[in-house]
Amino acid sequence: MSTTRIALANIPFASTPEDSALQALRAITDASTAGADIVCFPECYVPGYRGANNAVAPPDADFLERAWTAIAEAAARGNIAVVLGTERIVDAGLLITALVINRDGTRAGFQDKVQIDPSEDAIYAAGEGRHLFQCGEMTFGVVICHEGWRYPETVRWSARRGAHIVFHPHAHVPEPDSYRPETFADPANTFHEKAALCRAAENTCFFATVNNASDGQPTASAVIRPDGTLISHYPYGKAGLLVVDVDLSEATGLLAARCKS
Repeated sequence: MSTTRIALANIPFASTPEDSALQALRAITDASTAGADIVCFPECYVPGYRGANNAVAPPDADFLERAWTAIAEAAARGNIAVVLGTERIVDAGLLITALVINRDGTRAGFQDKVQIDPSEDAIYAAGEGRHLFQCGEMTFGVVICHEGWRYPETVRWSARRGAHIVFHPHAHVPEPDSYRPETFADPANTFHEKAALCRAAENTCFFATVNNASDGQPTASAVIRPDGTLISHYPYGKAGLLVVDVDLSEATGLLAARCKS
């Protein structure tokens, strides 16, 4: 089994949908230059997450198609796979999703958010189904924000089917007067980072969680080992790429496989 280099784009919320696409293109170029095999973006990075009082232009299918095409072309130029937090418009409504793009620029497919937070009910619809994806020797899944934090079965689904790593795009912004962490999984902070450690350990897989950079950022972008220990996290509130090499042989999926339900 080989080592795979992953990158997490810990970058700020963009000012406009057009800016989100430009920022994504820059991050793809930077991740490729850093030798990453794959880069993952936060939840709904293109065009922007619509909750948490973020003002985002109305859904625009034509914009999304143009942005996805440009990002796929950048992936092909950089020979890097992309997990793009985005949205898509379907008959059921507006879905939170992740578009997975292969290293040659072809689209591997979407992983929709299937368990949305109650606060999102007025904005987004829930998707259906889970999928596995491939990047070289690495098999991976995607869970999005709320469903990864609160529903262990979403991560277990991928690990039981051979995923070495589960990517977790999320959009977690600070509340007024909220605790501002400096240490990962600080007991004084919310449960979220502790949940990330659990998702890896209870499934014996890598867990890569990626947030937007913001002042007072409550949860870090981080990569967790299959034994539930932290490999690395990006500094809170700073913008940049977290680049980590993972040894795929460590991700055995043993504990996920032992769960019979």
